[in-house]
Amino acid sequence: MDLRAYYKKLREAEELLPGEHVVLVSSATPEGGKAGVRTEVPKSVASKLIVDGRARVATEEEAWMFREEIREARDRFEREDAARRMQVVVVSQPDLQKGRN
Repeated sequence: MDLRAYYKKLREAEELLPGEHVVLVSSATPEGGKAGVRTEVPKSVASKLIVDGRARVATEEEAWMFREEIREARDRFEREDAARRMQVVVVSQPDLQKGRN
């Protein structure tokens, strides 16, 4: 393997990628990598995965759907977390009347 050519490909791939983070879609690999798994990674990691043939850049629609799913999961987690932290206080009738006086 020609390391100079490999690192040149890495640099070229990284220059073509927009933004700081990129949504990728994985490809099937001989080592057991699953195809179609979406993830968001920094440009440097994305360029390596692309050059190695382990992933491709997601389409605009795939990236939007991925980010929307992440947003919904985060919202769901925050609601469930808030529900877990909810505290219930039981107040007896005499204590309630003391508070009103």
